[in-house]
Amino acid sequence: MKTMLMQRSVQWILVLLTITFTMSFFQSLLPQRDNLTAPVFLEEPYAPVQDMQPDYTPVTPTHEVFSNRIVEYHMNVEYLPDSKELKGEQIITWKNPGTQPVQELYLHMYPNAFASKKTTFMQESDGKLRQDKATAGSFGGMELLSIKSLDDDDLSQRISYVQPDDGNKEDRTLIKLSLPQPVNPSHKITIKTQFIVKLPEVFARMGYVGDFVMAGQWFPKVAVYEPTGTRGRAAEGWNLHQYHGNSEFYADFGIFDVKIKVPSSYIVAATGFPIKPPSDNGKDKTYHFYADDVHDFAWSASPNFIYVEEPYSTANIPGVKIKLYLDPQHKELKSRYMYAAKKALARYSQWYGSYPYSTLSIVVPPEGGNGAGGMEYPTLITSWGAGDETPDLELERVIVHEIGHQFWYGMVASNEFEEAWLDEGFTSYAEDKVMESVFGVLPNLPVEASYITSPNALQLNAWHYKNHGEYADNVYTRAKLVLKDIERQVGPEQMNRVMRTYFQRWKFKHPTTKDFQNTLEEVTKKKWDEFFTQYVYGKMMVDFSVDVIRTKQVVLNGTKQYESTVFISRRGGTSTTVPIHFRFADGTMLDKSWDGVEASIEYKLTHTVPLDWVKIDPAYTLVLENKHINNYMRTTVDPKWKVRLNLGSVELLKSLIGWVAW
Repeated sequence: MKTMLMQRSVQWILVLLTITFTMSFFQSLLPQRDNLTAPVFLEEPYAPVQDMQPDYTPVTPTHEVFSNRIVEYHMNVEYLPDSKELKGEQIITWKNPGTQPVQELYLHMYPNAFASKKTTFMQESDGKLRQDKATAGSFGGMELLSIKSLDDDDLSQRISYVQPDDGNKEDRTLIKLSLPQPVNPSHKITIKTQFIVKLPEVFARMGYVGDFVMAGQWFPKVAVYEPTGTRGRAAEGWNLHQYHGNSEFYADFGIFDVKIKVPSSYIVAATGFPIKPPSDNGKDKTYHFYADDVHDFAWSASPNFIYVEEPYSTANIPGVKIKLYLDPQHKELKSRYMYAAKKALARYSQWYGSYPYSTLSIVVPPEGGNGAGGMEYPTLITSWGAGDETPDLELERVIVHEIGHQFWYGMVASNEFEEAWLDEGFTSYAEDKVMESVFGVLPNLPVEASYITSPNALQLNAWHYKNHGEYADNVYTRAKLVLKDIERQVGPEQMNRVMRTYFQRWKFKHPTTKDFQNTLEEVTKKKWDEFFTQYVYGKMMVDFSVDVIRTKQVVLNGTKQYESTVFISRRGGTSTTVPIHFRFADGTMLDKSWDGVEASIEYKLTHTVPLDWVKIDPAYTLVLENKHINNYMRTTVDPKWKVRLNLGSVELLKSLIGWVAW
């Protein structure tokens, strides 16, 4: 999910002003990001896109199988606009992928996260996601009306709500079903459920605004049973977590066959593709969608959608139909959406591997619908809401980002409960590459690194970060910087091989952080244990400081000269190369390089004039350096200011970033 866009606007301005003031005091200027408010076209311009009626020509599923297809869902759901409810029924078939009999089944009941202020999600998030907050009195939830075996035996007395993460009895987002008979290895079980979902006013992924509805995480969904060895697991078993304020999701791949009934005036966007045209009796319309080798199914509906579609193919994309479901306020921006989608699909498929699905749907929520915006589901993404009639390049950026999730979330499918960085960080890294190669927008990595005021381990349960700001700064920004630093060390070409190898090897397989490290070591033919210990499994950032400059007159060979002693220390993690630039009062410059392994180093320099100033990393090559303010010192500063206003300036910067944190 794209949590790094709209709420960062104020933060960009305030942080840049503070950094500009502070760094200019020390004559240390950060490279500034261009203020781009319109697309920069480095390739062909946007092609005109025509409005049309949705094409629901039946598509026949292919016989090619990409995943292990552990689950199969057959679902019927009806949207009741007057009560804002979803009335559903489903038949679920689950296959035991392990080697031991399984005596229970677990189902995620995600809509219950919005049932009251006492749920785990609401307590951890304070009823807020990004800048969107739950409206007073608007709650949602899921009621399981029935649960039966395939033979219609009532299983309702066998269910219980469980809270494995925090023991919060008010949280009903996960249920345990004790089975009448165990499911043996490679055998299947089928159950039938009926349920009703009360939608909240949208603020966190699912819900409604006006007559727009977003159905994400809307049905009882089977948890993941992990065989031995999956994600390093020593013994097979269920991976069980509640719905938390920070975390997203984790599920097995399978088949979805879904019928969606809505009022006749509504248009439906959904995961997968239609297998028959919608039936319409003049009052209600029923759509029928199918998707395979996906791990979730989402849909959206509105009577106001303006529909646009285009077929698209490249050397790496056999053929995909891109479908736009536009809010009328963004009707004139349809070409920008389509252009961004095409370029993102083309780049990701070229770099990592082919997009294998036949459709990609893009939903543009209405104004006020940002709670449903900036989100990814298999073959379906949402943009920001259409509140801004003249958006800048953040329109393209969120499309590029969410399409990146089709690869790192949709196909690689890491466990976002426990290792969110493997999706969000990888997607943020890939997003930057597309924005640079297509739109000419370069990331300002020194400024982004300065956001990281509370670094923490990347391989961490999402709810163990102290707040949403720390979660997002680490799993999005810091994770991206870790990948950029690896790229700095190995070079872009080898990094491309690392990323492609990892994607190709682990798509449809749920990898872990260790699997990425193993791939990196295999491709680069070197060990990365120390780096991962510090920056992935640990919470380090790079921090090198110019601590002291002492200058005195000396006489050498009868000539008056100046001896300058410079003390530099390492206050954070190590780095392979630490560039240091020295400048003397007569303009003479000297560059040295330190390996940064020891805790400190002392330089003694003799010259005909005093040393003027010292700067660590003048070209900002240390990607993970987040405290640039102590990288610079002037000799000529009055002694009482030798601390460089260090405490005052750093605390000002921390306070400012904390004030605008989200």
